[in-house]
Amino acid sequence: MEALLKIAELAERSGVSIATLKHYLREGLIAPAKKTGRTMSWYDTPTIARVRTIKELQQRQFLPLDLIKRTLASDTAPDELAAASAIASVLAKHRGTHSLTRAELLERGVEARELDWLAGSRLAVPTGPEQTYTGDDLALLQTLGAARKAGISPAMLPFEILRDYLAALKRLVEVELQMFRAGVLSRAGHAQVPGLTTAATELSERLVVLLRRKLLLPTLQKVIEEDRDVEARRVEPGRVRGTKQPRAVRRRRAAAAKRRT
Repeated sequence: MEALLKIAELAERSGVSIATLKHYLREGLIAPAKKTGRTMSWYDTPTIARVRTIKELQQRQFLPLDLIKRTLASDTAPDELAAASAIASVLAKHRGTHSLTRAELLERGVEARELDWLAGSRLAVPTGPEQTYTGDDLALLQTLGAARKAGISPAMLPFEILRDYLAALKRLVEVELQMFRAGVLSRAGHAQVPGLTTAATELSERLVVLLRRKLLLPTLQKVIEEDRDVEARRVEPGRVRGTKQPRAVRRRRAAAAKRRT
């Protein structure tokens, strides 16, 4: 029978700390082969290779844990994995190195309900025992905080509005990735994939910003005109739909119509 390992032995043989293994366990990346009692878990030897693979994908290829989990659970094509790794590498370069804990954010005036909502929506999720925010999660909180400081109150811009914003951006990203997979991955050689993916990822952000800039004012004008059309259909000259005109006004209009005939 194959010998099972305690978590300390798994940590030693895989070169990963016990704290990291427990994090992988919470994220569902590894699972014990056997449990004895409430706290004792045992792992089989193939878990050593799995842990090493997870760490490789995380540290050297910059893949986030949720993507690693899906990758290990499916038969991902090599080109798809290479593209994902290149995208993750570009994103990692743009992440800041600063971090703030939940307690520090609360001290700075961020409301607990807003942090809870963002975490529940998977927009800004803290990590670790101190609930630390880093990278893009912290940048998002800082951007929203800057809006508050500029006078844009929660009533003007509630955090909940991000749900609609996220849905629109999700659709944009889906279209972008569909085009990339069909246009680039289907035509590029395996050796070209990382370089082309890196270039496409960096250029796409600039393209989105430029297109948004070009669309902002024309779209605002269109919205204003549509609102005017709606108001014009709702209100008739001299009369609000659904209300009765004064009798004197009705008489004058009837007399004018009779003279024209």
